Amino acid sequence: MKETLYNLLSQQGDMTWQQITMHILVSAALGGLIFLSYVLSHKGTIYSRKFGVTLVVLTVMTGTVMTVIGNNIALSLGMVGALSIVRFRTALKDSRDTAYVFWTIIVGICCGVGDYVVAAAGSTAIFLVFLLFGAVRSDTRMLLVVRADRNLEEKIESMVFQYFERQAVLRVKNTNTGNVEFIYEMSRKTLERAQRQHPALTGDFYKLGAVECVNIVAQSDEIYN
Repeated sequence: MKETLYNLLSQQGDMTWQQITMHILVSAALGGLIFLSYVLSHKGTIYSRKFGVTLVVLTVMTGTVMTVIGNNIALSLGMVGALSIVRFRTALKDSRDTAYVFWTIIVGICCGVGDYVVAAAGSTAIFLVFLLFGAVRSDTRMLLVVRADRNLEEKIESMVFQYFERQAVLRVKNTNTGNVEFIYEMSRKTLERAQRQHPALTGDFYKLGAVECVNIVAQSDEIYN
């Protein structure tokens, strides 16, 4: 019984240098495909060249680790224990980045155990999905900020209701003894429609008198603290 357990824990794959080199090279090649997919599906400030390079490196690292582990149970348990104490606090800019991280890990695992066909087929399918849908962006939210004398509170609410046809949602209303501030949220289409119908949109607010400022702000998903 002891000998069986020892042989099981000390079991090692009999791999040649050619196989090891092939695992790493295929991991690097598919990592390059992942990098290309990231470049094509990310644009603007959300794109990070460093993160793209990290995806390639992570693929090769995972493939290398899986090559070392092979079917050695002792090494695999040790690796799980080592990774469980590592805490990553890097904030991802986009929810799609999580999918890319998992993609690199899966490809690295497949290449590390020699399942090149599975890695290539899966990567091709994911690449096509990101190519078709990866450039989808959320509709940019627009914020209308109006700060004025508190006596104009009802007039401002009535004007917003009239101009934006119930499509503007009140998110914040700040008041003090003398002033009031409104922050309305709406879609870009709603704002553009209101501007076509009322070309002097901001000027109409100032005509109410005692209006301190009228600001229009684009709240995009690509803006981060």
